[in-house]
Amino acid sequence: MDETDVEQVTLALLDAATDKDSEVQEQVRKSILTLGKQQPDRVLAMCQDYLLKHPKLVVSHRVVILRTIELIVSCRIEEISPSRIKSIISLASDEMTRSKEVIPDWQQAASNILVAVGNKHINDIMEEILSKFQPGVLPHFFVVQTLANLSDSNVYGMVPFLNAILGTMLPMLSMAKQDNIKWVFSSALSHFSDSILEYLANLDKAPDPSVRKDTFSSDIYAAFEILFNNWLQSREPKLRLTVAEAVGSMCHLMASDKLEEQIPRLVPAILSLYKKNNEHYIISKSLCQVLDASVNMSSRVLEAQLEALLFALHQQVSAPVDYSNPPTVKNHNEVLRCFSLIANSFPDRLVMFVLQKLENSNERSRMGSLAVLRHLINSSTSTMESKKLLILASIRQPMADHSNKVKKRVVQVISAMAHHGYLELEGGELLVRFIVQHCALPDTYQRSQRPTDPEEVTNESLRSMCDNTLHLLTTTVGRLADVLWPKLLFYLTPSQYSNATTPLCKSLIVLGNKKKNNQEPSFKIDFTREVNLPSPQTLMIRLLVNAAFPFNNRDHGAPSLSLLQILTISIHPNAEAVWDKEIAPLLTVLEESAAESLDKKEWDKRLLELLSKTLTALDDDKWVCQLAAESTRYLPTYNNALEEKSFLYRCIGVTLQHCFNKDLVKKQLHEVLLAARHSDAVEREGVAMGVGLCANSHLEGTLAKLDEFGKSDAFKKSQSIFNLLKERNDVEVEKVKSTLILCYGQVAANAPPEKILNRIDQDILRCISKHFNTKVLGIKVETKDLTMKLSLIQSVGLIARAISECVKKQGYVFSRKQELITVMLDFIKAEQADALRTPVRQLVMSTCANLIPLDPPMSENENFDLLKVCINSVFCLPAETNTPEKTKEEEPLDPKQRKALYKDTLAALQELLKSVLAKDPTPDGLQNVFKHIESWLSSGQDHERERAITATAHILAYYLDNLTVKNMVSFHNLGALLGRLSPRCSDPVPAVRAAAVECIHTLLYIQLRYEGFSLDYKDESVDSLLLLKDRLENPDHSVLYKTCSDLTKVMSKRLPQQQLTTLVFMLFEGLVDSQTNCCRASTVILNTLLKNRGGGLQDMVPEMLEVLHVRLQSVTEDQVRVAVGQTVLILASQHLQTVINTLVNQPLPYDNWISEMWMALGADPIVANQIMEMVMEKLSIMAPYVDKKESLMRGGTTKVATNQPLAMTCGLKELLLNGQSQEPAVSLFPRLFSCLTVRLGASVGVSAPKDSNSKHPASIHVAGVAAEALRILLARAQLDEVMKKLDEDNAWDAVKEASTHVKGVTLLARAMAKHAGPRLPAIVECLCPLLNNIYECQRITVTAFFSELLNHHVVTELMLVDVLMNNMMERISDPCCTVRMLSVRGLGNIAVGSPEKVNKYAKELLAAMSSGMEEKDDPGKLITLEAMSGLSKVLVHLDKKNVHLLAVYIFMKIKPFLESENDDIRCTSIHLMGNLSTFGSGEQVFKDQIHNVLVSLLLHLVDPNPEVVKACKYAMRVCAPVVGSEQITAMFQNHLHEDKSLHYGEFINDLTKYLIQDFPGMLNFYHISVIQFFKSNWPEVRAGAAMFIGFMLGNLQEEHHSHLNMGTITKGLVMLLQDPDPVVRVKAAEAMGHFH
Repeated sequence: MDETDVEQVTLALLDAATDKDSEVQEQVRKSILTLGKQQPDRVLAMCQDYLLKHPKLVVSHRVVILRTIELIVSCRIEEISPSRIKSIISLASDEMTRSKEVIPDWQQAASNILVAVGNKHINDIMEEILSKFQPGVLPHFFVVQTLANLSDSNVYGMVPFLNAILGTMLPMLSMAKQDNIKWVFSSALSHFSDSILEYLANLDKAPDPSVRKDTFSSDIYAAFEILFNNWLQSREPKLRLTVAEAVGSMCHLMASDKLEEQIPRLVPAILSLYKKNNEHYIISKSLCQVLDASVNMSSRVLEAQLEALLFALHQQVSAPVDYSNPPTVKNHNEVLRCFSLIANSFPDRLVMFVLQKLENSNERSRMGSLAVLRHLINSSTSTMESKKLLILASIRQPMADHSNKVKKRVVQVISAMAHHGYLELEGGELLVRFIVQHCALPDTYQRSQRPTDPEEVTNESLRSMCDNTLHLLTTTVGRLADVLWPKLLFYLTPSQYSNATTPLCKSLIVLGNKKKNNQEPSFKIDFTREVNLPSPQTLMIRLLVNAAFPFNNRDHGAPSLSLLQILTISIHPNAEAVWDKEIAPLLTVLEESAAESLDKKEWDKRLLELLSKTLTALDDDKWVCQLAAESTRYLPTYNNALEEKSFLYRCIGVTLQHCFNKDLVKKQLHEVLLAARHSDAVEREGVAMGVGLCANSHLEGTLAKLDEFGKSDAFKKSQSIFNLLKERNDVEVEKVKSTLILCYGQVAANAPPEKILNRIDQDILRCISKHFNTKVLGIKVETKDLTMKLSLIQSVGLIARAISECVKKQGYVFSRKQELITVMLDFIKAEQADALRTPVRQLVMSTCANLIPLDPPMSENENFDLLKVCINSVFCLPAETNTPEKTKEEEPLDPKQRKALYKDTLAALQELLKSVLAKDPTPDGLQNVFKHIESWLSSGQDHERERAITATAHILAYYLDNLTVKNMVSFHNLGALLGRLSPRCSDPVPAVRAAAVECIHTLLYIQLRYEGFSLDYKDESVDSLLLLKDRLENPDHSVLYKTCSDLTKVMSKRLPQQQLTTLVFMLFEGLVDSQTNCCRASTVILNTLLKNRGGGLQDMVPEMLEVLHVRLQSVTEDQVRVAVGQTVLILASQHLQTVINTLVNQPLPYDNWISEMWMALGADPIVANQIMEMVMEKLSIMAPYVDKKESLMRGGTTKVATNQPLAMTCGLKELLLNGQSQEPAVSLFPRLFSCLTVRLGASVGVSAPKDSNSKHPASIHVAGVAAEALRILLARAQLDEVMKKLDEDNAWDAVKEASTHVKGVTLLARAMAKHAGPRLPAIVECLCPLLNNIYECQRITVTAFFSELLNHHVVTELMLVDVLMNNMMERISDPCCTVRMLSVRGLGNIAVGSPEKVNKYAKELLAAMSSGMEEKDDPGKLITLEAMSGLSKVLVHLDKKNVHLLAVYIFMKIKPFLESENDDIRCTSIHLMGNLSTFGSGEQVFKDQIHNVLVSLLLHLVDPNPEVVKACKYAMRVCAPVVGSEQITAMFQNHLHEDKSLHYGEFINDLTKYLIQDFPGMLNFYHISVIQFFKSNWPEVRAGAAMFIGFMLGNLQEEHHSHLNMGTITKGLVMLLQDPDPVVRVKAAEAMGHFH
């Protein structure tokens, strides 16, 4: 290759080195580097020349070139000639020092070259640099900088020069006046010192092992004096830091005596820098080096500096550490290293200092001290050994700190101390307590506020840290086992450590298991010796109460139970068998549950059973009595956790059951009653349950104690003799009475049945009355104390239930029943009517339900009052989801509590109603209950209707279950009940619907029973109603209607004729129901009744039609309109023509009412058939549109649709929507399809006619209506696959718009041909006559349809090919350009649809295609495109003889199209070329044609259009055998697959190798062809051409260079390097990299 070409290219690249695009810059650099690596000397020479010839080049450009030189030098240093090295050194030195000003980028780049060369040629470099480093003259900034960098990169080469350099430099230091020169000298001295230290540390590898530290000491010291005495005081912070860094490095090289001399000045000077600078890391690093040097030589004067040192370092270590800012982290670590160095020399002083600082109240100061302490404990273990007790004593002060940040550091220190044996020493237990205390921290409550302080330590994070520390101490520090076991048990019982229970239990479990497995004697705890531990009884009860609330305090339930099992042997050996059996299943329950899913009642029951079984198994009355006493003493622990306290009362009750010591039982009961906080409901309930449980074994004693307590001083207002009870006011006394009343109820419920009946009146009710503070008999009770009310109601309920249980075994008349009921109802009346805040209603109704069955029975009036009060009180409550307003007196209930209260209240009402009905199970009894409910059934409030219907369903079901028919009677109000309930089957509330069906089912069964059918008789039709219930869950209206209809059939079947009119009348009422759904149901039930039993209601028809006509216009629900439409159909079948005429003349677009009417007409196949015939006839004879002038001012016309055909199309569309129209639609399908397809063609681009009223065009899409009608027709004909295909292809959108109509029709024909072949002959027959239609738009539609049909083989099978081909031939001369284009397309399609017919029509096809390619009247070249595309398809199937002579002619005809700007034409012409190639194989003339276009095809492989790329791949694969090179053929066939991606660069690279190898003679032709593409319109192709040339150059052997015109190539690439597109510039630069 000519050297000038390489130079020209390199020059162009050097010019482009600062291209504005970063990718181009990068590629230019790479290419220069590539050329430089191949020919380093030549390219370096050019770079030098370039810089020399352009002395005024902008700095950024110079920098790029200098960096390139550096890169070439770095990787090719061995290959560069010595002379070039020298000139490079000279150039770089000159560039670096030419400007006296400092220009960092430029001079740094030059300096870097010198450093790169210096790695190999240090002597040459030093010769050059030292020439510019002369004694007595201040050197250039970058000369010094270069020396510094050289000392870094080539330590062994530089150190031998340093003595001389230092000698020259020293005098210069005092000449330096500017800060930047001082800075660079300081930096250099720092680097020199580091290099010397590295050299000395690795003398074994050094070239001159005789070098010694003292060689440099004096010079370094001289330099130190200037830096330290003069420069360190500079005002420039950057300079001060660099000087400090240098001083630190130089200390190690100074003579010991000199350093010793300087320490008293040096240390304070460095410390003073902390105040002057913000960046402390370098200062700390320097200080660390000074300390290291001082300590190494055992400095004697350092001690005098200690106080200042410690003070400054402590300030540093106390500074906040920002872990997102590395310098602060590095500084912290350097400071800690300083402390370590001091610790080695002055341990006592340091420890005393740190411990004194711990007493400082400043938070940051304490944190710093703790950080140092932790570091010293971990790193200076031997030094700290003797200080352990001192440290232990001192750590107490920060342990009392309130700051979580300080506490976090304390925990870290304790963790370090634990690992180094501090915790076993005296006072170590305080550290353990600290950890446990902080495991018990509560949560931080401010959830919403994000902490602004990055060091913020929340309670959660501190607690988590302590949890982890406790776990680590337990598992990793083995010697701590005896410190922690069993002492950790102490923390389990005090309430302040509650939140630490989980981690404590886990640690104790680990320790216990370890001791148990190792069979250590200390595993069994001797509680008599361990004085600080809680007793085994207290421990057991604490863990049991924990287990009762397993998800409290961070899920402490499971760990508490597991620990209980571990402690078995220590608590009581007899418990082992029970606990081993019982605890594991309980743990399994917890594993499978969450807080929400655990059945709390069942769980409590299981735990109390465990306690009971345990106490039975212990068989140790003394132990049990002690448990009872300690549990009672333990009660106050739970004063802030009343649910837990309530459970503990129950545990005490169970324990007292197992006590044989009656005196102790009484004593404990007294203590429980005396100490209880009676003002809290939960606690009262707990006390009562505990007392009740105790009564199970000690009834006499319990009643006696309650009686005694009731008379005691607890009820006197004066000062009590019990110190625990302070003066009580009335309220407190009432609360104590409430507790006692509850206790009596629980005693009744828990006492043995055989002992309780004779105690009810005398002992229990008498005491309750006395405590309720009024004579119940005959006196209306007024008490405002809710607590007492609730207690009384609950107790009476419990007593009533206890009596019921006992009455089963013995008779009993409860004389006080009615008075108690009256009292109860007064409680309900006193409740707030519009809110449910208390359980009064629920408890009263439960209690009344328990009282009603007891004798004596109630009177009718008493019953009436009871029902009225209870039902109205519950039904009128607001919906459960309503949030009640806050009142001053009470806090509102939380949603969970409110939900439970509602549920329980409604359940209690149902039980009450059943209880009333049970007393009088007759029709009148039922009526007496139902009359209170009836009015609520049609309430406008969902929740009220739901409550009413649910209650109705319950009482009817209960009535049927308990029904006994004594004589044959009629269920007289069945019709009215059904009329009231049946519309509710469609209520918007699902629960109401389901309950309504149940009601009807039950009612009909009650009717059957009254008709005399037996108890076990099953009526199929009535039972079918239950199956309807599932369907009612589906909110789909059609399902609801069908269900209502089926339901009506069953009702009408069972309903006596005389009740039918009542039912219909009720249903008319139902049409104006508050719920629209029920209006719908009424309509459906009416329709069904008319179908089934309309004969008897003929007189109502006129009235009904009138109502429907008026209703329909005001009804908004579609379902109601559909149901009314069915009624309308009956009329329409009698008056068809009138109905149609009326509908057609309605204004367009139709309103919903008219649409529904039309749709209803489709329900009858005979009516629908008549209408379809009528519509098709009208559409075929009436003009589809008229041309109207747009305006007088503007010319041009608009197509406006004619009214009647449009209305007919709209009506047909609506009618077809009715599924019942399927039969006529299928039978008329070919005619309807053809009619609507052509109607669609005539509607595209047509405007709607003007509305006669508003004079504005109607808002209707004319073509859209026809398309929609056609779509519905396809659905009716069940052509689902056709529909699916059309929807997938978005054909409906396409077919409606003028611009895409042809595409839409093509998709329609394609779908029909693929999925509805057998229907085509009839359709084609209907469409053929329309090809001669006067409307151009209709000819286009039919031609497009036929053209696509020819694409499918099905037309051959149906023998339609000839008909279609003849039609296409005729259309070739159509006056409409679009029709001609479509006919050419159709002719081409035969090659796909019926390839076997191609040769039959060969002559006509070739003639049509040739003329199509030469079409003059072809504005968008669409006919040309179709002709080429068609010819491409046809060629595949034509015999060679038919094409042979034309092949080359066609080839030449299509070559110009290869570079067409139209993507489709480019794509099609390339495809056609590929297909033509098969006709010319083996002929030289054809081979030449292929080579002519080969470059074009190769470059269009990167065409911006992906379809063109695919066409190129196809054409080249097909042409491959003709090219004449086996390797190229194989390449084309292996790599050019349409669906595979192609790595273009690799492909062209390989291809150029084979072109050079197989066609060396054609290289000239190829490269000239490629160069022509340098001017292509497409940047991708220009870039491809540059690549092609680049790879051709890269792969060309020397002997072939003569074939190429390198001058043209060079000129072309240089031009491309200035291309506007950066991608092209990148590829041009890359190609230039191959010029070597």
